[in-house]
Parts: sequence; structure tokens; C-alpha cells
Amino acid sequence: MDTKNKRSQLPFRLNILFFIIFLLFSILILQLGVVQILDGASYQEDIDKTVQDTTKIPVPRGIIYDRNLNVLVDNIPLYAITYTPPKGVQAKDKLKVAQELVKYISVDDKEIEKITERNKKEYWYLLSEENQEEAFSRLSEKEKETLDDAEQYQKMLERITEAEISDFSEEDLKIIAIKRELDKAYALTPHVVKNDGVTPEEYARVSEHLHLLPGINATTDWDREYPFDKELSTFLGTITTQEQGIPKEKEAYFLSKGYSRNDRVGRSGLEDYYEDILRGRKEQIQYTMAKNGKIIDSEVIVQGERGKDLILTIDMDFQKKVDKIVAEELNNAMRAHGQNRYLADYIDALAVVMNPKTGEILALSGKHYNKDTQEIEDATHKTIYDAHRPGSAIKGATVLAGFESGVVSPGTVIYDAPIKISGTNPKGSYARLGPVNDIDAIERSSNVYMFQIAMRMGGEFNYYYDKKIAFNREGFQNMRNYFHQFGLGVETGIDLPYEATGYVGNELTADAGNLQDLAIGQFDTYTTLQLAQYVSTIANGGYRMKPHIVKEIREPIPTDEGLGPVYRTKDPEVLNRIDMSDQELARVQEGMRRVFQGSRGTGVSHWRGKPYNPAGKTGTAENEVYIDSRKIDTENLALVGYAPFDDPEIAFAVIVPHLGKVRGQYPINHRIGTRIMDTYFDAKND
Repeated sequence: MDTKNKRSQLPFRLNILFFIIFLLFSILILQLGVVQILDGASYQEDIDKTVQDTTKIPVPRGIIYDRNLNVLVDNIPLYAITYTPPKGVQAKDKLKVAQELVKYISVDDKEIEKITERNKKEYWYLLSEENQEEAFSRLSEKEKETLDDAEQYQKMLERITEAEISDFSEEDLKIIAIKRELDKAYALTPHVVKNDGVTPEEYARVSEHLHLLPGINATTDWDREYPFDKELSTFLGTITTQEQGIPKEKEAYFLSKGYSRNDRVGRSGLEDYYEDILRGRKEQIQYTMAKNGKIIDSEVIVQGERGKDLILTIDMDFQKKVDKIVAEELNNAMRAHGQNRYLADYIDALAVVMNPKTGEILALSGKHYNKDTQEIEDATHKTIYDAHRPGSAIKGATVLAGFESGVVSPGTVIYDAPIKISGTNPKGSYARLGPVNDIDAIERSSNVYMFQIAMRMGGEFNYYYDKKIAFNREGFQNMRNYFHQFGLGVETGIDLPYEATGYVGNELTADAGNLQDLAIGQFDTYTTLQLAQYVSTIANGGYRMKPHIVKEIREPIPTDEGLGPVYRTKDPEVLNRIDMSDQELARVQEGMRRVFQGSRGTGVSHWRGKPYNPAGKTGTAENEVYIDSRKIDTENLALVGYAPFDDPEIAFAVIVPHLGKVRGQYPINHRIGTRIMDTYFDAKND
């Protein structure tokens, strides 16, 4: 009986359950109908009142390392107070934010000093409705009728008196300074209000009161840090501040690539050249806003990623040693020739060291003597951007130009005695050298041999003493074309912005003697980097390698601990192969070996006995300086070299311009060259 009753009650309970479910679904359907049919228009209207917009948040830049992974440029984290204004925010709303924010952060006196008269007038105008009414009353009826709102506002500001803005309190000035910073912010783009000296207490106070500070956020920011303050600072470069933002002259370019106007970008050196690599990927945030501009919601739609890292070719330890050598030897030269001090504004010591086989820059160093402080200053940028006459250092290129143009051949002998072109002064070598061949001409630095090559390339094959010469002016361009194959007078291709190529003498106003001057490095000018590329081309067998400072590029890793995977490797790049045979090149190489190691080499007294088998070429160029309208004759001392001769792994160029012409000139070029080479091979053998 009980079992039968239980069975009869089960369908009844199921029916009740199904009925309840039916009622619930009916209610849900009814509610959906109400929402869609009765309230649908209202909800659609609310949806239509919202808009979505996306903003991009800058990320820290990539880190720069030397070849041994010593950090050269880093990012340091900072506490930061930022402001992200919604679209359509009004000036009075910014003022309210400033009035509240001043309670929680300090304002530096330097920021108060930046306040302008206009900032004060705008503040006075916004302070009260009474001030606004008073300012408006100062407009004439005609101005009210004919001027638009912006023009009226400008007129009202102009008529605010000095007395009305002269008695602001210290608190008022702080508020003005903060509002001035808020005014720089672009809609939906975070702007740093303060990141210099934000204390943990300020950070905490702002964080606690964000509900009272619409648009304000307490977050973190970054700044660039340079552990090696002086070394390579020129080539590492700098970035703009957020206040400077993207350069005006490149505004369209940067905006087209997704930058904001207040983004920090590279403005010099590697920071500029590798901007696309170092900048990283911005974080993208999508904001949902009401029509009045109030932010309703936000969502990260693209995660940010800091910039990629650069690994340089430079060994910072070797770089520091080269800097020390160049600075010490410049100081020694100035002490040795006290009379040079009045020329100090023009005297630098410049050196470039590179791997002749790969084009890797091993060191760049430039120093300048400040005659006022009597201290040595960094001038490394001048190795790339300043050009000078190099003198005989480029004679290897002249001989090879003679070979390729067919005006001389390997082994050609020319009698070295003074040359005189009619109407000009006699020109010759430092002494009568007698008969010299091509190798002798380089070893003993024969000017006459180079003069004969120049005259023949200009079309003069029948020279005699005091002859009037009319040569083919195409000789200038022909010789330059050969020089260009070595990197002389053209861009080397280094990965730095705005590389200089030197001064090109005007052959249209030149005389026959100037073509001869070109052949001995006394007409056109070249940078120290160009000279280093030139000697590297001779050293490595005739391949002009593209010099580079960056060795490889690495992907960033989130933890900032260690290096990420390789993104790109800078492989050696051959720009061109010179149009000279191996036999011809070998003659010049042998001549340069004898310069340092031969019995009559011009540099043998400084290089004799060096265990690393060096080769090179000396150079002295006459130059002039005008001081107070007075012409002063000076000399440029140059030197190029490489080692080992039979398997070169290091090449260098040194130039010291505008040393005074004095007897017993301090051999600063040789002192720098030998010390650099000694340092390199000593470190290698340790």
C-alpha cells in the first residue's frame, strides 16, 4: 500500500516541477519582451551615447650593451603621477583637478619659475564666475557681436591687469604650475605631471585619493640611465623629454608611425638611428566613453613590450683605454708646445679603431683641449662629423689610382726632384729622394711621385721644369672616383645619423697645382672614420667594409634579467671591391709595411721592433687658421695603420689638426697609434 502511494505521488511532484520551470521561462520571456519591445529604444539610446577610442601607452626603451654585455644605456624606474584627460574636458575641470592634486604632491620651484603671465591670467579668469563676468564686461558691444569665442577669450585675457595677477599666494602658484602641466596633456593620452623626485609618500597619497582626482593616476615611469657618463656619450645619443616630445620638423613622420606628440624619441646618436628598434611596442588601451567624454570602461587590447636591445661592437674596457691614451697624448702635446695654446680652439686629437675584415668599430675617441679650463673635453663626435686634410696618409690610394688609370705601373721609377709649374712656386718632397719606384714612394713618402701621377691623370705626360701646364680638369673627378672606392669623400655607411663626407675643393677655380695637392692629401678633406675605412680596405685585400657600431639586436624578455633571443645579427657587409688587381694592391701593402718596418720608412723610428708586424702610412698636411684676421700656418698630423700585416685584425686612423708648425713637433700621431696597438695586442696576449 505504501509503495503504491509513493508511486502515485512521483508524477504529481514532477508535474509541479515542470510547472515551476514553465513559469520561470514564461517570466524570462516576458522580461525579454519588455526589454526588447518596451525599453529597447531607451537601451539603444544609451548604447548610442557611448563611443570607443583607443590610446597607446609608451613603454621603456631597449637597453644598450657593449660587446661584453656591460650595460651602457639602461632604464631606471620612477614613481610617476600622470594625467589622462577624457575627450572634451574643460579648463575649469582641469583647474579642479589641480586644486585637489596640490594637496598631495610637492611642486618644485623650477616649475613655478616656468609660469607665464598668460598662465596667471587664465587662472584668474577661471577662479570665479565673478571674474569671468568682469572680464566679459570689458569687451565692447562691437567685440561681443563680431568676435568669435576664441577671439573674445584672447581679448579678455589681454585686459586682465597686472594688479589682478600680482598677489597670488604660494598655494595659488603651485596650482597654476600643476594646471600648466595638465594643459599639455592630449585627450586619452597619459601625460606625466611629475616623475622627478616623486616620493613613496606622495605616490601613496595620490593612490589613496584617485576617486577625487579624475584622470589622475599613480603609476611608474622610466628615465634613461648612462652608467658610463662620458665614454661614447656622443654616439650613444640622447632622447627628447616628454615636454619636448617629437621634433617639430619630423612631426608628420612620427605621427604617421603611431607616435603621440609628447612621446620621447631619440634625437641623436644610436638612440636616433635605431629609434624603430629601441622604441618598443606601445600598450593599447580601448576606452568606452559617454557622449560627454566621461570614461565608462577601459580594456587593454594590445600588451606593451619594451624596446629591443642593442649589443655593440665596442669593448668598453678597450674604449676607456683608448680614451685615456688620446687624452694623455693631447695633454702631452699641449705641454710640449706651450705656444700652441692660442690655437687650442682648433686642436683636437681624433682616433678610430676598427676590425678591417668585418667593419666592426672597436673604439671611437675624440678629445679637445679647453684653453680656458686647461682641461681635456670629450669631442668623439668629431671623428664622424669633422673633416681635415690628411696629408700623405692617403698616398696608398693615389698610387693605386695611378695603377688603375694606367699612368704608372707596378715598378715604375720616377726621379724625385722638385717640380715647378710655370706661374707657381716649386713643389717637392721633404728632400731630393732621387729615383724611386712605387713601393719606395710610399715607404719614403715621395710627394713628387704623387705629383707625376696627378699630372698624368690630368693629361700631362711631357712635363719639364717651369712648363706651363693645361691639364684635363676631368683629372680631379677621375682621381676622386678612385678615392671613393676606399671611402674617401663619400659616406662610409656607419649606423649613425648625419655622417659628414668632407669638403670637396672646387676644381673649376683650381690650378694645376691643386690636382697635385689632391694627390698628397692637401686639397679635399676627410673624416677620421673615412681614413679608417680607407686603410681597412687596403689591409683586408681591397674590400670596402661597411663600418658598424651595433653587432646584434636582441628581443626583450619580460623579466629584464639577461638577454632575449637574437632578433637580427649585423653581418659583415662589403660595400664594394676596389678596381685594382691583387698584384697592384700587394705593392701598396708592402710600401706601407716598410713605412713602419723598412730601413728608410717615415715611421720606422716609432714602430721598429713591434712584435705584431704593423703597416701604415704617416701624413702631415699644411693648414691655416685665421685668428683676429691674422693668418697662422699650422699642420695636421695624421696616421693610418693596421696589424698584423699578413692577417690584419685591427686598423686605425689618427688625425690631430692645427698643431702649430714648430721644430721638433711632438709626434702625437705616432704616440697615439703605437699606444693603441700596444694596448690591443697586450690585452689579446694576456
